Amino acid sequence: MKLASLKSAGKSLDGELVVVAKDLKSFARAVHIAGSAREAVENWAAVEPKLKEIYNQLNTKNYSQAEKIKDEKIFHSALPRTWLFADGSAFIHHIKLVRQARNAALPEALLTVPLMYQAESGKFLAPTEDIPQRDFAHGTDFEAEVGVIVDYVPMGTAAKKALDHIKLVVLINDVSLRGLIPGELAQGFGFFQSKPNKSLSPVAVTLDELGEAWKNGRVHLPLHVRYNSEFFGKANAGEMHFHFGELIAHAAKTRDLAAGSLIGSGTVSNEDVSNGSSCLAEKRMIEQISSQINDGEIKTTYMKENDTIEIEMKNSNGESIFGRIFQKVKKVN
Repeated sequence: MKLASLKSAGKSLDGELVVVAKDLKSFARAVHIAGSAREAVENWAAVEPKLKEIYNQLNTKNYSQAEKIKDEKIFHSALPRTWLFADGSAFIHHIKLVRQARNAALPEALLTVPLMYQAESGKFLAPTEDIPQRDFAHGTDFEAEVGVIVDYVPMGTAAKKALDHIKLVVLINDVSLRGLIPGELAQGFGFFQSKPNKSLSPVAVTLDELGEAWKNGRVHLPLHVRYNSEFFGKANAGEMHFHFGELIAHAAKTRDLAAGSLIGSGTVSNEDVSNGSSCLAEKRMIEQISSQINDGEIKTTYMKENDTIEIEMKNSNGESIFGRIFQKVKKVN
């Protein structure tokens, strides 16, 4: 099943819940079942069968309530806002590269304890909304990730059981301001100003939509990233060191997780450099390592005004699963 949130002309920050056809060409309104995606997850046991019924009818091509999708800009992020976004860092190769970039030591428990921070969740940018930047010295970067949306998770839930709480999967652009990160971390209190509003894919999907690509708590598909309309990366999201159950369990170690909480994978990253990268910082670090060997230089700069980022994941038939995140950087005062 595929769900999305229509923009509602300022009437609701949560948008209007709709069910989207498998081929992403049409949708049907579902506010009579749940007003928003967040409310749907909060009442999943009751609403999931009703939403599934609409989905099945929508995919018959003869559903009278179907509306054609003529413009991707009608959609919010699949989940426009929520109670919690806990972003992990489950790709060890990425951790090693970005730590090396800022001359920071690797965590002693790198392979046994997930890294995680609490990110902004009160408002996600729409997947086609401009990324605002006040000062380009802040070093605007994108980070392509996979995320899962859970129902209520009790404190102390074990990793294996945590997988049962996953209701929806999304893509994430975790916007980061690289120029601010070292100073914030040096104060010993974590990210804040360096991690502004993010965006999610326009569509969230249930696990069955992923088919055989969902196994061992991971999505085993490449995450396609295009920067300024050119290939940037196709790292396979299945190479997570920690699976989503482990990330959820880590987040729930000392607290309950409210239904609708979003758990991020961290930047998708592979050791095979031919797969490219999912963020600028990683590519810059690879260039830095190469420059030390070949007497070259770092060529990749951080995002400039009007630069674009496109993030998308496709199934084995080459069909888009979540729709696309497509954003442009814009200077604001």
